[in-house]
Amino acid sequence: MEKANQISRRSFIQKGAIGTGALLLGQTLNALSKEKKMGIALVGLGYYSSGQLAPALQHTKNCYLAGIVTGTPAKAETWAKKYNIPQKNIYNYQNFDEIAKNPDIDIVYIVLPVSMHKEFTIRAAKAGKHVLCEKPMALNASECRDMIAACKKANRLLSIGYRLHFEPHTLEVMRLGQKKVFGKVTQIDTGNGFTYGGDPNAWRLKKAMAGGGGLMDMGIYSIQGSRYTLGEEPIAVRATQEKTKPELFKEVDETVFWELKFPGGAKVTGKSSYNNNWGYLNVQAEHGNFELEPAFGYGGLDGKVNGKPMNIPNIIQQAAQMDDFATCVALNKQSRVPGEEGLKDMKIVDAIYRSLDSGKWENI
Repeated sequence: MEKANQISRRSFIQKGAIGTGALLLGQTLNALSKEKKMGIALVGLGYYSSGQLAPALQHTKNCYLAGIVTGTPAKAETWAKKYNIPQKNIYNYQNFDEIAKNPDIDIVYIVLPVSMHKEFTIRAAKAGKHVLCEKPMALNASECRDMIAACKKANRLLSIGYRLHFEPHTLEVMRLGQKKVFGKVTQIDTGNGFTYGGDPNAWRLKKAMAGGGGLMDMGIYSIQGSRYTLGEEPIAVRATQEKTKPELFKEVDETVFWELKFPGGAKVTGKSSYNNNWGYLNVQAEHGNFELEPAFGYGGLDGKVNGKPMNIPNIIQQAAQMDDFATCVALNKQSRVPGEEGLKDMKIVDAIYRSLDSGKWENI
């Protein structure tokens, strides 16, 4: 990172190498008393909020669903009844700034189209609220820097919704790769995507709102997977793309392939798609191999080490993520996935898009 509050490579490796036992222990430590639980307001009540975050908040120990922000009155009414949310904790996008006066809400979780992440992160910070923001963090690295600066100026914590940094299979991959359990990692191949069959007019297919297509939405996981396996930051990238449904993906990328150059010399390839069902992370080291498939899904991960099952239990990823951030807020401690982590990924994404335009290797 380029700012004073950066996460060094060493600290990235140290925090990434947490073992499964430490993860499970960490979920029971720092549990907040009922009076001190952090109130979270979800901003945007689409699929991820309704299908993942709100249900996960029924299982959290350190935080609870305190409020909602929506532009749809019918949704507000439904959610208020379902989750017993008082009217005074329900906001829309126009009166959102009044949340500053509400002591029930400590954390704002932004679950909006990517083009709105910067605006509502900055508004939330100015309102005195700590911020969780979904991935990808913003439309580009420049916006990420503005978001980080706004939260620092307001002395509020900012964390990005990288739930897998709290997931035990992923933590085991971090340990195996970064600690060189089987020697130096020599090769990584990873891919993430799904076959888009939704509304052809959805915001995800509009460049102005999404910033890009499968790369922004799905590829961020593959990029992360390479980074947290190695505990290194890539220095250059070369990318190509294909588009078999140009009528659907008029404005955004469909399938992107890339090669990342890392300082340690590992050969790293990745891909993303809105037209292929991928979700894997394969790692080859000098004296062994390990893999995850599914590697990035909500419904649970599965992994193998040298062909043998990891036999690690799955958890509610979003509950672990939100509990950890609530604890960070209570202790005024930086999250393991701060805004700087989102900035790192967007610098890579920006470089991939530059490479698609130039056809050449681009420095990150």
